[in-house]
Amino acid sequence: MIRLKNEKQIDGIRQSCKALAQMYREMEPLVQVGTETIELDRWAQAWIKKIGGTPAFMGYGDKDNPFPGALCISVNEEVIHGIPSRRKIKEGDLVSIDSGINLGGYISDKSMTFEAGKVSPEAAKLNAVTKECLARGIAAAVAGQRLLQIARAVQGYAKEFGYGIVSSYCGHGVGLDVHEDPQVPNTPKGPNPKMMRGMVLAIEPMINLGTGDVDLLDDGWTVITADRKLSAHWENTVAIFADHTEVLTV
Repeated sequence: MIRLKNEKQIDGIRQSCKALAQMYREMEPLVQVGTETIELDRWAQAWIKKIGGTPAFMGYGDKDNPFPGALCISVNEEVIHGIPSRRKIKEGDLVSIDSGINLGGYISDKSMTFEAGKVSPEAAKLNAVTKECLARGIAAAVAGQRLLQIARAVQGYAKEFGYGIVSSYCGHGVGLDVHEDPQVPNTPKGPNPKMMRGMVLAIEPMINLGTGDVDLLDDGWTVITADRKLSAHWENTVAIFADHTEVLTV
C-alpha cells in the first residue's frame, strides 16, 4: 500500500533529509585514500547521534543477520549494501556510500559515489552518467504521470553508453519506514501506478560498466556485479507535490 504523506509528515521527512545532506557534505573530505571504511561508519554513527537521530539502516533486515552499520559502503564492483570493514580505500576506487537517518520517526535516504584520488577515465564517465541518470529520473517524477516514466528516463540514458542497468534492486517509497511501496525500478517493468501528491520516493539508479547482472555475497548483504566490473550508485529522496517535485536530500 502506498502511503501518501501530509504536509506535517513531509516537513518531518524534509528535516531528516536536510540533516542527511549535511552529513554527506561533512563526510566527503573524509572519503580519501588510506581511510578504512569502518572509520567512515564510526564517524557517521557519532554524527547522527550528535543531532539526536539514529542510523536508519543499522539493525535493518533479517533478525538473524541485521545490517551492522550506519553506512552501506560499496567499492568498485560492489553495487550496494557493502558492509563497513577494515578495508582501506585505494587510489582510483569508486566508493558508493548509501545512508539514511531516522530523525524523530522520519526517514531519509541518500547515496553518492565518491572518486578516491585520480580514477580511470572509464570510472569517471560511469560515475558521471549514473549521476545524470538520477537527475533524469527525478525530472520524470511528476504528479499525474506514471511511475515507470522514471525507469524509462534512467534506462534510456544509461543505454546510450552501453551500460548495464541493475533491475533486481530498485528505489522505493520512503519517509515513515526505510522501505515502503511503491517500488521504483530503473528498468520499465512491474506495477505502474500514477504518481500523486504526497508520494515520497527514493530514486536510485545503480549502473554497471558491464552487464546489469549481479550476485549476492555470502555475507547476505553485499551485492556485486556478476562480471566484476565497476558499478556506481546515486540516490536522492524526493517529495511529489501537485505542481512540482522537491528534492529533499540536497
